[in-house]
Amino acid sequence: MIRVLLSTAALCLLAHDAGAVECEPVTFQDTRYTVCEVDAATEALELFLYDEGGAPLGQFSEVDRKLAARQQKLVFAMNAGMYHDNRAPVGHYVEDGQEIMRVIDTAGPGNFGLLPNGVFCLREDRADVFETLAFLQAQPECRDATQSGPMLVIDGALHPRFLEDGTSEFIRNGVGTSSDGRRVVFAISDEPVNFHSFGLLFRDHLDLPNALYFDGKVSRLYAPALGRSDFGFNLGPIVGVVTPAE
Repeated sequence: MIRVLLSTAALCLLAHDAGAVECEPVTFQDTRYTVCEVDAATEALELFLYDEGGAPLGQFSEVDRKLAARQQKLVFAMNAGMYHDNRAPVGHYVEDGQEIMRVIDTAGPGNFGLLPNGVFCLREDRADVFETLAFLQAQPECRDATQSGPMLVIDGALHPRFLEDGTSEFIRNGVGTSSDGRRVVFAISDEPVNFHSFGLLFRDHLDLPNALYFDGKVSRLYAPALGRSDFGFNLGPIVGVVTPAE
């Protein structure tokens, strides 16, 4: 589990609202992060992109509005992959079994094309980060999936292109998963960080064999028990934990 504890009151509030969701401030190598851990076997993780009329949701509040019609609510969320100006996903995207965008397996411009990239796949009682070529070989049946890049950690190794002294530093967010698919850990930096340091957080501090970068600059977190409901540019794909509304 995450190694730095929140105040008892805040942690209990999260436990009451979201079962196995725990969000905590973490300091690693003198950099501050917020880390949220989800048990995929007990929590309802979902991806969100469009509303009932096909318009991009864009904000956490709009996801909550959509859920209200299902008598549900959002208790945790984060942006979950890169998108075009119209907020359509850059890479593979599946929501509730429907494929919206195919897998992109070729190199390209920007961070998404910095191969290897990967796919975050949600299945019954588990979630996994796959390197894209491994994903194509395995052909898992994902209920929800989002492709992003670059990979941060690949079978325990950092992405080969990361430089320890890299000068590109931004607020960044991503996700890592355990080998059994139960432990899903989302992290967002609370100050600018480079790829190498962000990858080390997942590999060395959170002890996760695979991790995927979601985005930078636009990175945002919804964790109401921490008083976080980040607002900014409209988002593309969003990942969240859903519970019944009270």
